[in-house]
Amino acid sequence: MDTDEFTKIEVIARGVCVKAGQILLCLAKGSDKTYLPGGHIEFRETARFALEREIREELGVESKAGRFLGCCENSFLQKGEPHAEINLVFELSIPSLSPERPAEAQESWIDFCWKPLDRLAEANLLPTALQTALPTWLDVESNHLVCGDQWLG
Repeated sequence: MDTDEFTKIEVIARGVCVKAGQILLCLAKGSDKTYLPGGHIEFRETARFALEREIREELGVESKAGRFLGCCENSFLQKGEPHAEINLVFELSIPSLSPERPAEAQESWIDFCWKPLDRLAEANLLPTALQTALPTWLDVESNHLVCGDQWLG
């Protein structure tokens, strides 16, 4: 076994944009799984800058990364290959978007949708630990919580 394949951990900045009780989610076209908008943090970028850059690239709009909410570790298989990631999750303000105005993806392989925050489990959100962690993180003013396979809050 090549141990190097298990030592690469992707670091990802993700945003939680909630308006009128709805949360903005991203999904790969053809998939029923959703995830928080955002993407990889590039060398010499801060996590907040990376999140705002990814939103510009994926949605073509300006955003503002706000309060750090928490961190979520995730490991999974993708096309038979092991992957590991650390998701740094922030509040995200996108003034030009709302549930009444659908978010239009600027990249051909993704879509965006709004889902009721109180029905997050029905959205097939990945990593699954976020389904429990997000509502708690959004209610907590100052605690920065960590989740992995199970929420540790």
